[in-house]
Amino acid sequence: MSSNWREHAGTSFKCEKQPASSGRGMVVSNHPLASAAGAEMLAAGGNAIDAAIATLFTLTVVEPMMVGIIGGGMAHIRLADGSHRFIDGQSTVPQAVRPDTYTSKPGSAHDVFDTLGNENLNGPKAVAVPGSLKAWCETLRRFGTMSLADVMQPAIKHAARGYAATPYLHECITDGAEEMLKDKPIAAIYLPNGTPLKPGERVVQAEYAETLKYIAEHGDNALYEGPLGDILVDYMKNNGGFIAREDLTSYKTVERAPIRADYRGWEILGPPPPAASGVHITQMLNILESYDIARLGFGTTETIHYLAEVLKIAFADRAAASGDPAYINVPVQRLTSKAYAEERRGAIDPDRAQAWGAGVAQLESAHTTHMTAADAMGNVVATTQTINNLFGAKILIPGLGTVPNNYMNLFDPRPGHALSLAAGKRVTTSMSPMMALRGGKLVYALGLPGGKRIFPSAMQALLNLIDHGMSLQEAVEAPRVWTEGNALEVEQAVPEAVRAALAAKGHKVQVVATVAGGMNAIQFHADGTMSGAACWRADGTPVGIAGGQARAGVRFALR
Repeated sequence: MSSNWREHAGTSFKCEKQPASSGRGMVVSNHPLASAAGAEMLAAGGNAIDAAIATLFTLTVVEPMMVGIIGGGMAHIRLADGSHRFIDGQSTVPQAVRPDTYTSKPGSAHDVFDTLGNENLNGPKAVAVPGSLKAWCETLRRFGTMSLADVMQPAIKHAARGYAATPYLHECITDGAEEMLKDKPIAAIYLPNGTPLKPGERVVQAEYAETLKYIAEHGDNALYEGPLGDILVDYMKNNGGFIAREDLTSYKTVERAPIRADYRGWEILGPPPPAASGVHITQMLNILESYDIARLGFGTTETIHYLAEVLKIAFADRAAASGDPAYINVPVQRLTSKAYAEERRGAIDPDRAQAWGAGVAQLESAHTTHMTAADAMGNVVATTQTINNLFGAKILIPGLGTVPNNYMNLFDPRPGHALSLAAGKRVTTSMSPMMALRGGKLVYALGLPGGKRIFPSAMQALLNLIDHGMSLQEAVEAPRVWTEGNALEVEQAVPEAVRAALAAKGHKVQVVATVAGGMNAIQFHADGTMSGAACWRADGTPVGIAGGQARAGVRFALR
């Protein structure tokens, strides 16, 4: 590990935020009110699971463009006994959908998943069966210590009384304004008088507050078996959507075991299929392990070149062999093996960019949020949740007051491919709630939003920490790169000289404002304390619980 990564850096940067420290618990999310909601649960004697669920419900209010109860997600939970598990609350394809339900848009320059009329992108036909609410409630019942009503109080409060829009929320509304203006209910909240809410203006969601109150009293059955589900199903029926009552009553979460990678003596744990992230982070780390990344330096031409090549390899294999393991046989063992990494590494040219195809058989016939929480007992939650694109399907369900997902956009509308549509199939995702252990002890937990750019960014953060010896704050804020085979996206901090050298190697360099979204992370120190960090790419805020109760036997004299 480098003692000072700047000595070997081709790209330098300054951190824009400060970390938080604590000895009793930490919550880091992409909005200060959500982090505060989780911290409130810790201060009240709850555990990390209580804090996580309180944070997630509050995020549905204060980060409505990213997460909602009509969404999906993946939670990585480490319990105090050292066990790890993933709770898969991903959305599924409604029963009424067939492999040829949508018509591919011919000659799309954007993506083969584009469809005529953007039916799988915007509006009721884009909405998949939600998993978030059931997963959150089940997780709280299994591993939490507080009641659903207690952990939901902050979310209800902020929905009912409102909160101040941030510049980040304003930008997100502006990005989606054209489509959102077509739907009167969503425009009424976020585009009053036809213009996006300005920073500082109040966001009040009175109808959603009533929905949250009902859930707090009746639990997830309110949606999956009760009257809230009736509202959703009736809306879908009347507006051409696919979700039916049977889709809700038959939905189940799945508990899965993590994918484990060994990288330079560190144990890295990530999500298994249907998530693509754990498999391909392992694959990329295995390839990179034979390069001296620390010596090559952070943000240098050499390091970025190798990152770009392993990213292209991973995305080629992801396109060929990712999916729901209940429907296709994902070759996890081969993709994560050291032997396969050696095979792929041997074809990398250190001097030239290449086009890469899949190294496994074709299996054919960005917008999320992340939060991380930890308590003093050893429970840790890293969870990524989403309604897929910004403001999901760009509609709001009247009677529920919430924005639904547009997860159907993540399926291939062409029959006969690994990611083709099938009733009940779970979405494939890049969500990467990761944890890193050294000598069996947890050291880091991290994650971020950002669609297909999530798992490459999470992998780069791990390299920042393990190879480059960065601090936690530096690791989450450091400039990132991304490619899946076309342009090589580099953030603006990458110097012009490095960009030119990469272009000379054959990379099509494209400078972007940001690669993926706001990462947040927690570091666990040997003395029992912990640090929390969030980056400049979102409204991320760490809140730590420090201090504690009075010393036993203390008496205060009143004068």
